[in-house]
Amino acid sequence: MAGDRDVDTSLTLLERLQKSPDDPEAWAIFVERYQPRIRMWCRSWGLQGSDADDVAQDVLVKLFAALRKFQYDPSGSFRAWLKTVTQHAWCDFVRARRKDLGQIADRVDTIVDSVDAQSDLERQLEDAFERELLEMAMRRIKARIKDSTWDAFRLTALDGLSGVDAAGQLGIAVASVFVAKHRVHKMLQEEVRILKNEPS
Repeated sequence: MAGDRDVDTSLTLLERLQKSPDDPEAWAIFVERYQPRIRMWCRSWGLQGSDADDVAQDVLVKLFAALRKFQYDPSGSFRAWLKTVTQHAWCDFVRARRKDLGQIADRVDTIVDSVDAQSDLERQLEDAFERELLEMAMRRIKARIKDSTWDAFRLTALDGLSGVDAAGQLGIAVASVFVAKHRVHKMLQEEVRILKNEPS
C-alpha cells in the first residue's frame, strides 16, 4: 500500500518532486494515488473505460509538466489546483476528440461545465487528500505511543472490534481499551489540524 512507503502525503511528494522532478518512485506513488480518482471521475461522468484512461493519462502528463513549476503554499489548496489541472485536461481531451466522440460530444461538453461534475471531482480529490493526511497522522502518532495503546485504537477504531473483544485479545481491561482509543483519537485530531496548518 502506498501509505506504508517512505512518503507521507502529497505534500511530501510535492517537496520530493520539487527537489528532484525526475524521481521515478515519487511519480509512481503520485500516479498510484491520483490516477484512479481521476479515472473514476471520468467514468462516473460518462466516458467509456479507454477514454477515461486517456483523460487520466493526459491529466498526469499535464501534472508532470505543471508540478515542475508548482510551488506549494501551505495556505493554498493543492486539491483545488489539481482539480483545475484535471478540468483543463478534460476540456483539451474533448476538443481533441470532438469528432471521434460523435453523439456524446455534447454530453461531455455539458459535463465539463457542470457544477455537479466539478463538485464531484473536488469531493473525490478532497477525500483522497484527507485520507492521506489521516494516514500520515496515524503513522506519526503510532511512532510516539506504546504498541498496546495503538493496538487498542486499531482494533476498535479501524478493525471494528468491540471493546470487550479488543480487551480480550490484548489482555487488558475494557476501560483501558476505551481510554486508549479516546487518547489516540484526540491525538489524531490534533495531528491532522497541525498538518493542515489550522490554528488551535
